Amino acid sequence: MISIVEYTDCHLDGVEALWRDAFPNDTPWNAAYISIPEKLRHQPKLLLVAIEADQVVGSIMAGYDGHRGWISRIATLQSHRQKGIGEALIHEAERRLAGLGCIKINLQIVASNSTVLGFYRKCGYEVEERISMSKLLPKV
Repeated sequence: MISIVEYTDCHLDGVEALWRDAFPNDTPWNAAYISIPEKLRHQPKLLLVAIEADQVVGSIMAGYDGHRGWISRIATLQSHRQKGIGEALIHEAERRLAGLGCIKINLQIVASNSTVLGFYRKCGYEVEERISMSKLLPKV
């Protein structure tokens, strides 16, 4: 039985292991020990984990800026994929975002991970023609 709960500090090691499993070639600044404390400073109730038998098997980070919602860092252990965990995480994040007044959610997929397009389409997401740009800021 899978339960979806808000992240607490006791989940850090599990999320760290999950993200290493799900994102093996990820950039260092996306590491759990860096990303999670920052997320907890802003809308901590939108960092969710999926738990099975006291093990973190999935996670999702969501955010709402008053204009758009965002979903990121959705992950499921490779050993637990195709069991509906990702869909359950997305549905719970969507429910929470809607409760905040959000009417549109965006997410980005790294081009090298385009195999997940079918999963997101199954969850009701569509590809929008956009150019995504980013800039790394110096740490202050």
